[in-house]
Amino acid sequence: MFGVRNRHRSIVGTSFREDHERLHSLKQQLAQGTDPSSSLREIHELHTKRGRILLLEIPPAPRGIPIAWNGHYYARNGESLVALALDKQDEIRRQSAADDWSAAICPNASLSDLDPDALAKARDIFAARFAGRIPESTIRDWDDTTFLNQAKLAIHGQTTRTAVLLVGRREATHLLSPFVAELSWKLEGEEQDYEHFSPPFLLETSRLYQRIRNVRLRLQRPGELIPVEFPKYDQRIVLEALHNCVAHQDYTRCERVLVIERLGELVFQNAGDFFDGVPEDYVLGNKTPTRYRNSFLAQAMVNLRMIDTMGFGIREVMFRGQMKRYLPLPDYDLTDTAHVVLHLPGRFIDENYSRALLTVGDVTLAEALALDHVQKGQVPEDSVLRSLRKRGLVEGRKPALHISARVAAATGDKARYILTRR
Repeated sequence: MFGVRNRHRSIVGTSFREDHERLHSLKQQLAQGTDPSSSLREIHELHTKRGRILLLEIPPAPRGIPIAWNGHYYARNGESLVALALDKQDEIRRQSAADDWSAAICPNASLSDLDPDALAKARDIFAARFAGRIPESTIRDWDDTTFLNQAKLAIHGQTTRTAVLLVGRREATHLLSPFVAELSWKLEGEEQDYEHFSPPFLLETSRLYQRIRNVRLRLQRPGELIPVEFPKYDQRIVLEALHNCVAHQDYTRCERVLVIERLGELVFQNAGDFFDGVPEDYVLGNKTPTRYRNSFLAQAMVNLRMIDTMGFGIREVMFRGQMKRYLPLPDYDLTDTAHVVLHLPGRFIDENYSRALLTVGDVTLAEALALDHVQKGQVPEDSVLRSLRKRGLVEGRKPALHISARVAAATGDKARYILTRR
């Protein structure tokens, strides 16, 4: 509250930012200075006989995440502003570890709130996953409550938020209120369209994939008349990216998971920061996740073969899968700390890169990642760049790098290389 004296609770008025536009620009200023980005919900301006009052409506801080201002953390000490002590930062971060949103019980839920088709499919997948460890006849003999407990969809027979997300009826989403459980597909470009998908996500993620326009791409193999054909998007890669969004979404932010289809790419967006480490660590196999935003949900999705919890999906499914299809590799955009954004290319950028992957059979994932950086106008790390130069895969001086003559010749495109060489 501006314009009210604390000690006597008396109105004294305030002249702070009396211009309306300048006053409301405070929201943008706060959003730019806070990390993760946060701002005011609303600014209420009241004019009384004793003076002008401003009421700044501040949303609660997200659990487990301290908010920084211009890179620094602050706390109040009486009426003073001081640095937030390290033990206080650790205390805030421990809040999320003890509070798994996905494991919470839905008090008024019952088996009738679950979708029979999704429940049957979940049982089939569970039986296939645990074949050899649990006799299939045993799994088939379980009643629904026992199965839900075993699959980590319920706790002691009580329906969790995880169960509603993965196998709940569309009509049961009110059990999650006020939180949002929705996937949205949006088509951008000359043609525009959209559709929203509610639980059960076990079934609906495949339905969303069917909305994506998946034309076939062609790549000419050197010396051959018949081109190599493959779909613009691979179902396994798309579902891996989408299931990761479902698993790692920060549902407390009350946002949808977005899948945006553009002419040459798919964009996946989920609320919340990249929870454990950075994407590059998972791509290169240097990281195994040690914690999860939605631990209970993640375990259930593992049991239903929707994700894995060892970090293999990013590297083996998305990056290696895209590499084997000779297309540019995915890109993570973490510039907005409140969201994780993944760009999945569905077009060629530099066909020499694609033909190199098609022709040079011993390109490693690290080398493909570096070549991908080159075709996107980026500069790989010096150690990898030296290796690429030694193998004759890259030429030019930084930052004007390009695929070398050796690769261009191997791909049957030396003429184009000579014309475009800098």
